[in-house]
Amino acid sequence: MVGALGLMSKKARSGKIIVSIVLLAAIATAAILGVVFYFSSSSIHSLLTENHKLNNAIQNLTEEQQIGFATLKSRSRNEAGQVESLVRFVQTAPGRPDEIVSEELFLVEGEVIHFDALIVKFSDEYVKDGKGRALYLWRRIHGEGDSPKDGDLIQTPGQAPERYNTITKSLRLKDQPVFWEAIWDLANDPQQLSEYGVKAVFGNAIYTKMEPDKVYLFKISPTGQIYPDVLSYQ
Repeated sequence: MVGALGLMSKKARSGKIIVSIVLLAAIATAAILGVVFYFSSSSIHSLLTENHKLNNAIQNLTEEQQIGFATLKSRSRNEAGQVESLVRFVQTAPGRPDEIVSEELFLVEGEVIHFDALIVKFSDEYVKDGKGRALYLWRRIHGEGDSPKDGDLIQTPGQAPERYNTITKSLRLKDQPVFWEAIWDLANDPQQLSEYGVKAVFGNAIYTKMEPDKVYLFKISPTGQIYPDVLSYQ
């Protein structure tokens, strides 16, 4: 009888140990899944419909009148006798045209320079204040004889533009590429985010014959298009 009781006691203890191990394993699994969920990236759907920080950052975009400028640094002929223009291209901060965000030098063939931009608009329904917002993303710069796809990249598609750092900071690190890749992909499919009130607008390839001693301001028209306003500083 005593032996039987001892055997039952051992089985009971063994059962409790097994239950405890199972419970600990379940807790550990839940914790791991929670960490994975926290650090995993969201979908573009959840970012545009549920991320209030992102929505607020887009709402805080100011109406822009000027988004950058360009100047001709020099002009020369290469070994083949072709005209080349050294262009200084500057991007300015949203709503603060006097604050330089980035600047680069591009060597472009020819005198007529093309600037290719992607405009992404957020509808009144998305921002919910009756005033739409827009992102202005510079894509390429190229000469008149070049195909746009052969031009030099101003910004790398899929990457976060410096001038919209506030929007990038509103997102978790893992979500930043998800958002910006979806935005840049609108260049290939302008309507793919239209159900969220987000779409791309095309037809903004700006071109102009650049001359020395002039500043080419990139301004925004009342209809949201980019155009060059030429100033002489002689």
